[in-house]
Amino acid sequence: MAGLGAETPAPTELTLHRASRLLEIVFDDGKRYRLPCEYLRVYSPSAEVRGHGGPMQTVAGKRDVTITAIEPVGHYAVRLVFDDGHRSGLYSWDLLYTLGRDQDTNWQDYLDRLAAAGLTRAASEPS
Repeated sequence: MAGLGAETPAPTELTLHRASRLLEIVFDDGKRYRLPCEYLRVYSPSAEVRGHGGPMQTVAGKRDVTITAIEPVGHYAVRLVFDDGHRSGLYSWDLLYTLGRDQDTNWQDYLDRLAAAGLTRAASEPS
């Protein structure tokens, strides 16, 4: 996921749709992205997910995760607080734009990594 550089569009709207578990972001270039909470959680910029400098971790069992709070961080990012307790990643405008732009490719990559590891999107499988 490459960044966009210094000219990243700025968000003009940020709306959490709780029932559908989507974060809708509108940027000043007219782009509108509807990002599922699960997608944002598994692509968190936190060290836990990004692998502490190593390979990106495949986070399973987050199909039903939701965002419980959105906390502004200066004029450049938000901290998303998830109902599974995760809150350590800062989502810059650049990252959110890139996640929106590359959503289809990233999502397929995530599904492929889950399958390769024998993991599922479900929080827990019945025994």
